[in-house]
Amino acid sequence: MFYKRTGFLLGICFLFILSACSGDSTEDDIYDHLEESVKLEESFVEQQTAISELEEKEQSIYEEIFELSMDDHDSIKDLSEEAITSIDERREKVESEKESMDASKEEFIKIEDLISDLDGEDIQNKAEEMHDAMMKRYDAYDGIYDTYMNSLDLEKEMYTMLQDEDLEQEELSSQLDKINESYQDIIDTNEEFNKYTVEFNALKREFYDVAGIEVEYDEEAPAKDENDTDEKDTGNDDEENEEE
Repeated sequence: MFYKRTGFLLGICFLFILSACSGDSTEDDIYDHLEESVKLEESFVEQQTAISELEEKEQSIYEEIFELSMDDHDSIKDLSEEAITSIDERREKVESEKESMDASKEEFIKIEDLISDLDGEDIQNKAEEMHDAMMKRYDAYDGIYDTYMNSLDLEKEMYTMLQDEDLEQEELSSQLDKINESYQDIIDTNEEFNKYTVEFNALKREFYDVAGIEVEYDEEAPAKDENDTDEKDTGNDDEENEEE
């Protein structure tokens, strides 16, 4: 049987809302769970925008601090407190993002018990491939989440350190290195997440074709991620502390 459906592809990092239709067959049930799982990532999109805005705000604060000398300690302290407040806000956004992804995963895994009920080895194999790609995608996101939260801890620690008038350049440089290493881990894991997003989108299309579910895709997934997290510009580690 062929059904005219509306389907959305998962975006790279940003995921699109979709509407699901109900049905009675196993294929219909899997369709419903697939589309609902993406819809549950709606909050993920919203939080990405808010997180990006907070990151830009903190980058501006960071640059302002490192243009000051240690003689401007009061200003450095005030700016550091402002950055810490922003980091706490960002943490809340990331937690909301994680809740959205967890809800999506909880919905998606409902297809596991349905795959064996599909009629035919080809469609079962395609469903298994699709399932495996999505589960790897969820695992990759969990890696991003863990590393990102660690980065927030490191940044908060740095801004706390900056409030110490006796802070040594070597200690600060070491902390900046840790932050940049953490950001690189985020970038690497994000690439893995994007790879599995693309793979899942392709396999989902193939599954719908094999299942005889005709779908009109309203949104094409972007070819590349435009929101990768870059390393923080730490400047020259050899600069004197008063210049930073």
